[in-house]
Amino acid sequence: MPPFVYLASQSPRRQQLLAQMGVSFELLLPDEDEDAEALEVALPRETPGRYVQRVTQLKLDAAQARLVRRGLPVAPVICSDTTVALGPVIYGKPVDFDDACRMLRELAGKTHRVLTAVSVGTASQRVQCLSESRVTFEPLVDSQIRAYVSSGEPMGKAGAYAVQGSAARHISRISGSYSGIMGLPVFETAKLLQAVGRMD
Repeated sequence: MPPFVYLASQSPRRQQLLAQMGVSFELLLPDEDEDAEALEVALPRETPGRYVQRVTQLKLDAAQARLVRRGLPVAPVICSDTTVALGPVIYGKPVDFDDACRMLRELAGKTHRVLTAVSVGTASQRVQCLSESRVTFEPLVDSQIRAYVSSGEPMGKAGAYAVQGSAARHISRISGSYSGIMGLPVFETAKLLQAVGRMD
């Protein structure tokens, strides 16, 4: 196999974390005619944990099909998905300014879960993990929420915030994996790469 893995993610945070691990990777992004967002639709009464693991498997299926379709060299493929959950409620990416404000109003002053699933697949093997962390926001007034959303940072982020961004000033407590909250739990991902023979 080539001395690299494929990362099927457009997330700059995931790319940064994989590089931080010292892993050589190539991006394996969707074709223009692929509807990647359609994979992230939750099923009725689906729990957050089942949802994020199922979506990650669907992303891996699509990425491996893409690899074959493009005739690229065979190498392990990494896929990941992150969701925010308050109880059984799944908070995906906000659709617009008002949706981002709504999410942050509901998360403010509470502790929520951040679940990130990672899956690594080869031609003959597939391994997966689930990282679960907890994040507590301080109570927020509407002007704080609107100012943060106006920055544009919440868009494209599960739960309408980025833990590594300016939202950090409103986070009073974190329990679990900081890199998992960012979108790729480093410890767990390293174990998966070890399992497929790609890390010592």
